[in-house]
Amino acid sequence: MANGKSDAGSSCVRMAFIGCGGMARSHTRRILKQQDTTEISMVCEPSAQAYEVFCELFDEAGQAPPPNVPELAEVLRCKELDAVFIITPHALHFSQASACLEAGLDVLLEKPMVMNAEEAVALIDVQRRSGRLLSVAFNGSMSPQVRTAVKMLRSGALGKILNISAVVWQNWLVPTRGLWRQDPEIAGGGFMFDTGAHMLNTISDLAGEDFAEVAAWMDNQDARVDILGAVIARLASGALVSMNAAGNTGCKIGSDVRVMCEKGMLQTGVWGERLLVQGPEDEALKPVELPASLGTWQQFLRVRSGEMENPCPPEIGLRMARLWDAIRASAAQGGCPVTVGACS
Repeated sequence: MANGKSDAGSSCVRMAFIGCGGMARSHTRRILKQQDTTEISMVCEPSAQAYEVFCELFDEAGQAPPPNVPELAEVLRCKELDAVFIITPHALHFSQASACLEAGLDVLLEKPMVMNAEEAVALIDVQRRSGRLLSVAFNGSMSPQVRTAVKMLRSGALGKILNISAVVWQNWLVPTRGLWRQDPEIAGGGFMFDTGAHMLNTISDLAGEDFAEVAAWMDNQDARVDILGAVIARLASGALVSMNAAGNTGCKIGSDVRVMCEKGMLQTGVWGERLLVQGPEDEALKPVELPASLGTWQQFLRVRSGEMENPCPPEIGLRMARLWDAIRASAAQGGCPVTVGACS
């Protein structure tokens, strides 16, 4: 590996968390049980309060917490790191991921990959020049449900895709009020680009092709960002797609995705919550036998060691970014259809 770091297949990967808020703590709980594969060498967190809460996880596990190096430039001067897990507000993803790749580090990047297609194209260029690994931490693409669904769709077992229908909902508006997630400059959007990003990415993954045209409507519900959204789109093949996002529901969270094909259909969720398939001879949807599920970081390690393909490469991130750019452009024009790519 570059910069004198350990080989990709070594037994213990030395990593740093860039950001150690709530999502980082969630991942850390699982990583702390995988000490034979991962050493959390340091974190990069400007908030002393967030770092203090993060350290409590190590206290509970009876381990010494990693040091906090608040400046990313100082982290990147460390020659003893192999990889980073970036879990920061959306607007920081491009600059931080680019800097880490250029420093010779492999990168697992929280969703969404970047803010727009321009950044996506630039980040892919950095990744290719660096030769390092870049994977986006989308639960759906990293789930055995969605990976199995993609294999079935690409194999032709269900025939050509005709329509895709997806919906995601959450009690999101009130709990995120006053947080960066409702600041359009930092978040890049509202519910559709936060929780709804899982829907945009999973559809982009399942479709396996670019979008051609999009019509979209969004409602801010008196917030600074979108809370409700409805999208109608057409894939390059002509298949039709509908997506609905509701971020002000009384219930907590949920999703549903249906892919209708010439020879049957499948049902999953934006996070890969399930996988059911109905073939020509089936009277109803039936569950599909699936391989064991791996944690997000563990999958990243397997990709890094060459044991599996990258389940969420930046190229899917680019497809999703182009879709998001078109959604925003169409919504700004009251739902007028927009050619995907024309606004990027």
